[in-house]
Amino acid sequence: MKSALSILTVIAALIGLWYAACVPMNIHEAAIQAQRAGQEVTPAEAPERRKMGRIALAVKNPGLWRTVYEQDRPQLPAPHQVGAELWKTTWGMVERGRAFSKRSLILHGWITLSATLLGFAFGTLLGIVLAVSIVHSRAMDMSVMPWIIASQTVPILAIAPMIVVVLASLSVDDLIAKGVISMYLSFFPVVVGMVKGLRSPDAMQMDQMKTWSASRAQTFWKLRLPSSAPYLFASLKVGVAASLIGAVVAELSLSQDGGLGARLLAGSYYGQTVQIWSALLGAATLAAVLVWAIGLAQGMTLRRMGFQR
Repeated sequence: MKSALSILTVIAALIGLWYAACVPMNIHEAAIQAQRAGQEVTPAEAPERRKMGRIALAVKNPGLWRTVYEQDRPQLPAPHQVGAELWKTTWGMVERGRAFSKRSLILHGWITLSATLLGFAFGTLLGIVLAVSIVHSRAMDMSVMPWIIASQTVPILAIAPMIVVVLASLSVDDLIAKGVISMYLSFFPVVVGMVKGLRSPDAMQMDQMKTWSASRAQTFWKLRLPSSAPYLFASLKVGVAASLIGAVVAELSLSQDGGLGARLLAGSYYGQTVQIWSALLGAATLAAVLVWAIGLAQGMTLRRMGFQR
């Protein structure tokens, strides 16, 4: 109960700050609209208002505060505007029987989720294979690990279009192309976490396995792999969130296929900030659900393995 109250308090504080930030962010447009409607604005001249800071202009025009929450294309939409857009593009579409129409956030969320899960599966498999190779081969550790680290210094926005072009020339399906881009971000935390986990058994445990004349394969399956489970699940939580980011970035290059990234891009083209924010919150909600699902699997798995949480 205390934990729920703490979470609700933080959420309420963030929403309050959000509402407060809407006033200075949208005050210039509110002043323009008020002046066009014949209302008195201080200062009356637009060049003078542009020279003023947003907070100063808001302080001089408290009568305009209410209108900042009613703009069609605000610079910073209010929480209730984003909530209304989310409702309209999700449950509102379901009520009208258009859950998978192009204007439905459910459809775009499903497209992004498909690419995310595919990239996450690719990244997890690649990360585990690389981690096992690095732990059991000093040559892999010395040669491959530095390149894995260096690969994450290249911005995903720079290489995503190149990956799309190369895979398109090979007639690879767009979903797989988006999965490859997601894999690029998701495999790294899995590699690092699994390497740490596979090396977590101490010298006494390793000596005990040698005492029992255990082979490398037996040591791996009976000691290294079970010891790495907590590290793996921690890495998977980071990896699935990174995979979602990769899917959204990939959709910026493959916007014709739809997805939350395409929704963000369309909103930026037409100045639909409410649409942009609703897509952002949709992506954040999707990431939270995926991380929660992995956490649930983690708890069930570790309890069956006898780990104390």
